[in-house]
Amino acid sequence: MHLTKDDRYTIENKLNNNVSLKQISKIVNKHPSSISREIRNHYITKHTGAVGRQFNNCLYRRTCPNRGKNCNIKNCTDFVEEVCSLLNHSPYVCNGCKKRTQCTLSKRFYDANYSQEEYEDTLKDSRSGIVITQEEVEHLNDILTPLIKEKGQSIHHAVINNKNKIMFSEKKIYKLIDLGLLKVRNIDLPKKVRFRQRKKETTVYKVDKNCLENRTYEDFLEYMKQNPDTPIVEMDSVEGKKSGKVLLTIHFVNCSFMLAFIREHNDAQSVIDIFNYLQNILGIDKFKELFILILTDNGSEFSNPTEIEFNLNTGEKRTQIFYCHPSSPYEKGSCEVNHELLRRILPKGTSFDNLTQEDIDLIMSHINSYKRKKLNDVSPLTLFSTIYGKDTLDKLNVQEIEPNQINLSTNLLKK
Repeated sequence: MHLTKDDRYTIENKLNNNVSLKQISKIVNKHPSSISREIRNHYITKHTGAVGRQFNNCLYRRTCPNRGKNCNIKNCTDFVEEVCSLLNHSPYVCNGCKKRTQCTLSKRFYDANYSQEEYEDTLKDSRSGIVITQEEVEHLNDILTPLIKEKGQSIHHAVINNKNKIMFSEKKIYKLIDLGLLKVRNIDLPKKVRFRQRKKETTVYKVDKNCLENRTYEDFLEYMKQNPDTPIVEMDSVEGKKSGKVLLTIHFVNCSFMLAFIREHNDAQSVIDIFNYLQNILGIDKFKELFILILTDNGSEFSNPTEIEFNLNTGEKRTQIFYCHPSSPYEKGSCEVNHELLRRILPKGTSFDNLTQEDIDLIMSHINSYKRKKLNDVSPLTLFSTIYGKDTLDKLNVQEIEPNQINLSTNLLKK
């Protein structure tokens, strides 16, 4: 049986009174390991100082020549974090510690309300997949990248020696790597590369569990009600063979013009990389003109909106992401016409693994040069060039194809 809310209140109360985990386990009728796991998985970290002293968790805070008013932890190149050694042992938190009012280090507290909220969130997340925030991804990258990629350590070695900082299981770290969310890749793990992977069900993965906040389809409709002339860009993925390369498509609804980019993996980082690339080649002003608003689905590859929305150099907002309802492709149906044309050239089940970006640029040049009745017999390419300029079109590597040379069949890429 799972712990109840009352159980959690009892645990917090007993920890505050310095009762051992063994005694707590008897009171709530649970195994001591369950109590230990509950506390280690659901504590809150607080950066509070001591009575009359400000927070300072630097190992050299007593001997540093800059200690006191001249101390600046954030910008100090000599800073080394000190973690209280008592946190490595039962009860793993500071609730009942008699020295906590005299301690300037980071403190951990078990809070019943916080634990219950996390438990309830986990139940919700279990229906949609594993979740992690962008801040947690960056924190893991900072720790694991130098240890594994530069020093050749195993994940097991890195985790057990940094368990107070990583706070994730080895199993979860492997899942993050498999999904392409960390800078460490499977190729950086020699032992794993030697083994053939077992077939397993695809895990739905959300990078940021708050990604839908203020970005729902209802938010989109309200935004368009207030800004009816805003040009809409629709974003989607087109898959080849399972587990192979995949396309990112970007569709400009006002002119039916579509871009497509080949990606090695269908992960969030590859989408972020493409938008950073587009900013670099277009410049920030033209980028913001083209991508005022982006509407997409709930695919895990689109679940890190913050990294797409903000300028990689300055941190200023460069676009706005909104999400359709789950299983509602009709809410961004404009891109489907171009997807149908794309499937004439690359039918479902076709492997994209041998395709290059040059191949994709050629395909999109033919599709965008194809005149449309709904555009008064003008091609999307011509209309896009009229709205945004020929120089912008050239930067995107899309070329005009003569009408009688347009090929929308599987023969286009045959050499």
